Amino acid sequence: MCFLSFVFLFFLSISLFSLNLYMLLKELVIFIEWEVVSLNSSMVVMTMLFDWMSLLFMSFVLLISSLVIYYSKEYMMNDYNINRFIILVLLFVCSMMLLIISPNLISILLGWDGLGLVSYCLVIYFQNMKSYNAGMLTVLSNRVGDVALLMAIAWMLNYGSWNYIFWLEMMKSSFEMMMIGSLIVLAAMTKSAQIPFSSWLPAAMAAPTPVSALVHSSTLVTAGVYLLIRFNVLLVDTFLGQFLLLLSGLTMFMSGLGANFEFDLKKIIALSTLSQLGLMMSVLSMGYWKLAFFHLLSHALFKALLFMCAGAIIHNMGDSQDIRGMGALGIHMPLTCVCFNISNLALCGMPFLAGFYSKDLILEMVLMSYINFFSFFLFFFSTGLTVCYSLRLVYYSMSGELNCYTLNLLNDEGWIMLKGMMGLTFMSIVGGSVLSWLIFPSPLMICLPSYLKYLTLIVCLLGGFIGYFVSKINLFFVNKSLLMYHKSYFMGSMWFMPILSTYGILNKPLKMGNIMIKGFDQGWSEFLGSQNLIDSMIFKSKIVTMLQYNNLKIYLLLFLLWVSILFSLMILI
Repeated sequence: MCFLSFVFLFFLSISLFSLNLYMLLKELVIFIEWEVVSLNSSMVVMTMLFDWMSLLFMSFVLLISSLVIYYSKEYMMNDYNINRFIILVLLFVCSMMLLIISPNLISILLGWDGLGLVSYCLVIYFQNMKSYNAGMLTVLSNRVGDVALLMAIAWMLNYGSWNYIFWLEMMKSSFEMMMIGSLIVLAAMTKSAQIPFSSWLPAAMAAPTPVSALVHSSTLVTAGVYLLIRFNVLLVDTFLGQFLLLLSGLTMFMSGLGANFEFDLKKIIALSTLSQLGLMMSVLSMGYWKLAFFHLLSHALFKALLFMCAGAIIHNMGDSQDIRGMGALGIHMPLTCVCFNISNLALCGMPFLAGFYSKDLILEMVLMSYINFFSFFLFFFSTGLTVCYSLRLVYYSMSGELNCYTLNLLNDEGWIMLKGMMGLTFMSIVGGSVLSWLIFPSPLMICLPSYLKYLTLIVCLLGGFIGYFVSKINLFFVNKSLLMYHKSYFMGSMWFMPILSTYGILNKPLKMGNIMIKGFDQGWSEFLGSQNLIDSMIFKSKIVTMLQYNNLKIYLLLFLLWVSILFSLMILI
């Protein structure tokens, strides 16, 4: 089933990419209205929008998911329920397809909720307590966005149609459309894990690694960004855009900082995804929707590869995810480490790899834009932090000696996993340049002084140097001091957000529930209700039992009483 799914999705991806090239060349847009059912004058119509953006995104989603499914054939080989896993992944991809081609809020909600439901099934796939907790945090955080989308659907009733694409441009300054825009932004913030909904993204690492590769590259977390790209006219020059710029900039900064204090391999990569999502959202809020879409696609390629390489490393390390137990992996797993380093360099924005074309262009457009110093600082400092945690990750996993406590047989993974990784490695090298030629056919004119032109490169080199320096020198006495411990815990725990999302929300209701149990269920309700009822029934049943056991004696006693009363009456008369 794995191989058939891989072949089907791969060829479908190639077909959609070819169709996208044709439509991009001819500047075509296909809008399909399919009448599903008609009853008297009422019709249920399914609308689908095929333009260059939806076709290009679909081809990338299908390409990545096909390679991830092929990779899963070996990764999930020992799983008895591998067919169920593949079906869940295919459902996940189908939900994303539905969301991409929908110009209608109702069908968007179907795809949106499909993603939420299937992501819950995939996060709890390994069925342990940690997975259940992570699944509940994921699904409940996303429910906030689902409710916002339902409210946006209710507000769209003002226009008599749910096809938002008809009303965006002409009604963008109306109060109703601003309300719809606010709700759409809230929905996108929950799905793309922006502050204050960030805590579910690292928790969702409880899912199998192929799922993480799919979720963090092209499906679940990118749904919010894609929805906002479609609604981009509502963000330009509005308070909504400025608000989103602040929150997404803080998300980018917070996740970059947290990744430098983390030791879990998958969580570091998850936090890097959060950082890149913050970058996409902040660029989108400034009005550069094409740049955000460009970075969305190029990021999908190397992030999927990064997770696949991490999965291969975790497999070899005996299911250990702690980077402190790794080291010298380049000697034992050379091919996996080559792919890992290429994806890491693409993430950092190494020139002429996939990430460079989008990241460098974004930062240069930020330099040309009219933004305040705080936003400028967040952009560039977060870029430095990206290189910092990437180099730290490479240092811990690939340099020095092997730090395992047990004897592991380390070797390069099987050919099936390597083939899947090599396909994405090729795309991580050439994908950025191909996308830049497709999306921006004519080069952009960016005129900057030399010190600003080199600023991106300087920030990256400085971040890399700090990452290497902090990893190399053992700051034992600083890290273990009480003052630094609290600071590092604050930064490493995403500013206490996961704690606030769980204990912070649950603490008061649980205390209230305890008081209610003591006061009501075990208090006067128990005393007047069940306990009182059972006491009275026991008492009355004892009386009835006594009467039944002693009925002859009672009868004779009553007879004696009757005779004595009769005798006394006769004497009186």
